[in-house]
Amino acid sequence: MVIFDKSVEGRRGVVLPGCDVQEPDAIPAGYCRKQPAELCELSELDVIRHFTALSRKNFGVDNGFYPLGSCTMKYNPKALEVIAGIDGFARLHPFLPQLRHGGMLVQGALRVVWELEKLLCEITGMTACTMQPLAGAHGELTGMMLVAAYHRKKGNRKKIVLIPDEAHGTNPSSAAIAGFETRPVPTCQSSGMLDIAALEKLLTDEVAAIMVTNPNTLGIFNSKIERVAEIAHRHDALVYYDGANLNAIMGRFRPGDAGIDVMHMNLHKTFATPHGGGGPGAGPVAVRENLEQFLPVSRVIKRSDNTYQLDYDRPDSIGYIAPFYGNFSVCLKAYAYILLLGGKGLKEASETAVLNANYLMHKLKDIYDLPYPKTCMHEFVLSAKKQMANDVHATDIAKALIDEGFHPMTVYFPLIVKEAMMIEPTETESKETLDRFIAAMRRIAETAQSDPDQLRAAPVTSPVCRPDEVKAARDMDFSA
Repeated sequence: MVIFDKSVEGRRGVVLPGCDVQEPDAIPAGYCRKQPAELCELSELDVIRHFTALSRKNFGVDNGFYPLGSCTMKYNPKALEVIAGIDGFARLHPFLPQLRHGGMLVQGALRVVWELEKLLCEITGMTACTMQPLAGAHGELTGMMLVAAYHRKKGNRKKIVLIPDEAHGTNPSSAAIAGFETRPVPTCQSSGMLDIAALEKLLTDEVAAIMVTNPNTLGIFNSKIERVAEIAHRHDALVYYDGANLNAIMGRFRPGDAGIDVMHMNLHKTFATPHGGGGPGAGPVAVRENLEQFLPVSRVIKRSDNTYQLDYDRPDSIGYIAPFYGNFSVCLKAYAYILLLGGKGLKEASETAVLNANYLMHKLKDIYDLPYPKTCMHEFVLSAKKQMANDVHATDIAKALIDEGFHPMTVYFPLIVKEAMMIEPTETESKETLDRFIAAMRRIAETAQSDPDQLRAAPVTSPVCRPDEVKAARDMDFSA
């Protein structure tokens, strides 16, 4: 046992009498301070008040409404956090044996993964699923790697992936990282869906896949999705389905039933894990039978004696795409959430999300421009086109929402809508909250006419002043 000399001179390790362990010097003299550090001394109360004050400056879904389109920033039950914290799950180490002595410690975790795969396959209409991808974009990349493996196995030389311009923004980068060239498919202005005629012209034998987001980033459901799959399959191209908007269709539509070949899901958006702040996330990928053999290793399988184990004997697998089982705690919360709601509850969640979005859209479409006036799904896109007459932009409206006590909506996305404001209320918000948001948006629209300078100065109530975005862009230092 070693204690340390408190003098600034040596800080050498000292062996206490009766101890038989001799340790080397604790800290070499060259690394020791010549004088004590000038650190402030604070009471516990002062520290608590400091960090509590900081926490009150944070904006979170527990204390405010996030109308953040395409991100599904909904409230998630605290009971699921308790479940994820159960010692039997939270303290598991991935190196524990699966079936040997002591292996029963991990059987519960393996069963959760196996059963969650089956539940997600039932919800989506797909055949098999991997829980490994660690986020939505990671799921997209995994899906495109599966597409590449499929064509490689068949000897196809395909290098192009088609992506509608109303799809999620990460789709092109995921396809490119997987080694494909990307080509855009335009949106039909009358329907707000991808242009079928344009798709048929673009689909050649060089096309490996088309990546679709449905409902798309305009919040519009593509009712011709089966036709899209039929056209693609005619050229032996696969259909990738971005399932990030799954919370709009659960219980109403199963992508696998429409001929979709591969899709990812965002457990941290649809199935109850707090979203944002850099993670954690989970982006499971589900496939039809034509792609099952290519799924990543390892796969959880159920043995004849009702035990579970990891299977690595997958010669056509794309290999490892994440360590161990993926983000297990996120998967565990999704598993509990699905069991908590059941089929009826999941369907009701989607119906409520769609109802809330349409309610907001109809209450705001008279004062903001609605570029695609169609029944929406879980989100919709307005434009600040009318407010532009007074030189008020979408970003000014978003900043003004901060003064109203709301988190800003997504702005300037999708790119096909000028001055876009993308709004998603989610299924967890009450009518009272939505009405307060509607009132705030209407006040902002009135201010845009009566005092536009006020909006251009917003936010004024925030502890941090509005940044000079032009100066930031001009003076940005890329050398660092």
